[in-house]
Amino acid sequence: MLGLVGKKRGMSRVFSDDGKSTPVTIVEIFKSKIVQRKTQDKDGYYAIQVAYGSKKRVSKSLLKKFNQKGSKGGYLTEFTLSEKEYVDLKQVKELSLDSLEKPEKVDVSGISKGKGFAGVVKRHNFKTQDATHGNSLSHRAPGSIGQCQFPGRVFKGKKMSGQMGNKLSTVQNLVIQNSLDDENVLLIKGAVPGAIGTVLKILPSIKSNSEDNIFKLKNIANEETQAPTKTQAPAETQAPAETQAPTETQAPTETQAPADDASKGDK
Repeated sequence: MLGLVGKKRGMSRVFSDDGKSTPVTIVEIFKSKIVQRKTQDKDGYYAIQVAYGSKKRVSKSLLKKFNQKGSKGGYLTEFTLSEKEYVDLKQVKELSLDSLEKPEKVDVSGISKGKGFAGVVKRHNFKTQDATHGNSLSHRAPGSIGQCQFPGRVFKGKKMSGQMGNKLSTVQNLVIQNSLDDENVLLIKGAVPGAIGTVLKILPSIKSNSEDNIFKLKNIANEETQAPTKTQAPAETQAPAETQAPTETQAPTETQAPADDASKGDK
């Protein structure tokens, strides 16, 4: 699905007409340059690679790819597309907020905040053991984690203490509260993963049942509706304004015969 790449700038709130406050996350959208197109025949699927942001050091192989497409470099990400989306984007060189029609709901992915080493109570919401009744050392301990004789080991994936956060996380089905196309800013209702400055990947919500809940190009969506505006025949044919014969021919003012006859009568 086609999506956007942005950076988290912080959180704020917006007020509705009835005074209701809604928390929103401010996301600044990058202008992403399309640097590679993948096809079904060559790569086995349809996709586009886009470059966003800036990077101090770029490898020579990527620098060659950026120079061929007129990009200044940066980071790369990929969007897997359907065949129809790939055809629609054939003539597009850059993705931006003002060039796309936004869906109502989106999924936002990013690296969550790192919170260091944490125990099972904080990391996995384990219940604490008794504070009294003879328990003096195992208040926040995980408890039994394995078996004695068979299989005699701890299974992989067991919920235990370890690093909390700092991993790829996705929040689904968030509502787009507002879109400021002039400032390349998207206001998303609720919280999204990561701290301020985290790079976010925004995709249409997979939980939405609507087929129109996708990012669409504005020029393709409005191609049919722009046809009547080109044919402005009624405005060009200004026949009533050009035919001003009564105002140009001032015959009654030039023929002053009654005034001459009156002067002859006085004589």
